[in-house]
Amino acid sequence: MTIDKKYIDLFHDVSAKAAYSSYHLVGKKDKIAADKAAVDSMRNELNKIDMNGKIVIGEGELDEAPMLYIGEKIGTGNGPFFDIAVDPLEGTNFAANNLPGALTVISIAEKSNLFNAPETYMDKIAISSPENGVVDLDNSVSKNIKNLAEHKNTSPENLTACILDRPRHKKQIDELKSLNVKLKLITDGDVSGALYVTDKKFNIDIFLGIGGGPEGVLAASALDAYGCYFQGRFIFDTDEDKIRAKKMGISDFTQKYELNQIVSGDSIFCATGITSGDLVNGINVSDDKFISETLITHKSTNFRKIIKKTHRI
Repeated sequence: MTIDKKYIDLFHDVSAKAAYSSYHLVGKKDKIAADKAAVDSMRNELNKIDMNGKIVIGEGELDEAPMLYIGEKIGTGNGPFFDIAVDPLEGTNFAANNLPGALTVISIAEKSNLFNAPETYMDKIAISSPENGVVDLDNSVSKNIKNLAEHKNTSPENLTACILDRPRHKKQIDELKSLNVKLKLITDGDVSGALYVTDKKFNIDIFLGIGGGPEGVLAASALDAYGCYFQGRFIFDTDEDKIRAKKMGISDFTQKYELNQIVSGDSIFCATGITSGDLVNGINVSDDKFISETLITHKSTNFRKIIKKTHRI
């Protein structure tokens, strides 16, 4: 089964309009308002599409998110059944402070083909090569780097690693430094961080570290279309986390998930720039129109492009 390519344009517009809505709050120092603007727009536009959609990754559970909550039914109720993962504003601090890299992100798969990720952290690793066994979450940082260098027929000092700049990553960062690996430390936005391995122009050989579980699933959708390697393992620190995970059907709390376990079958991924960053340019408003840039993938048609589009306001 494949998703009709007409949905590329439909979900592209959803992503672009949500980005435009959030753009008005860029630099206003209010990340909650910027996020709400994107959420409101995205939900409104999704409900116009002929589909039976279900939010599997969203703004949280029903009691903490009135809109785009996990389990919410979306669309007109006519048409195909889709699982939908959303991050209406990836990089809330970027938008609030007018910094590069704020995005609107959405991923769509056929029903039951997109992992229903709990709101918890995930240990992640991604490289451009699809080959299994080069890197693994159970390996040390040193082993992964040395394996990757050998796989690329180079040495560790010629590799660049992307990792969130967090105190929890001090050990990994120190280990990378000891290997003379070049570092790209990011402050937020680990969907973007994972996607840096998709194209040589970003000069990132490996993405690793602990970030959001939902963001891991969203990134996996695009990485799958690029034929990259991704592995993730959820981190359940509390009994409450484990109870919620069990409700989602997760019984093995130490399982490593490969790409085909996170997203199976066909998928569409869209990431629209709100503020300009490495992946895509941000929203540009001129008179009665705005211009958006969106990274779009559609696995079954091997579609992987950055699309610039002009929209009437």
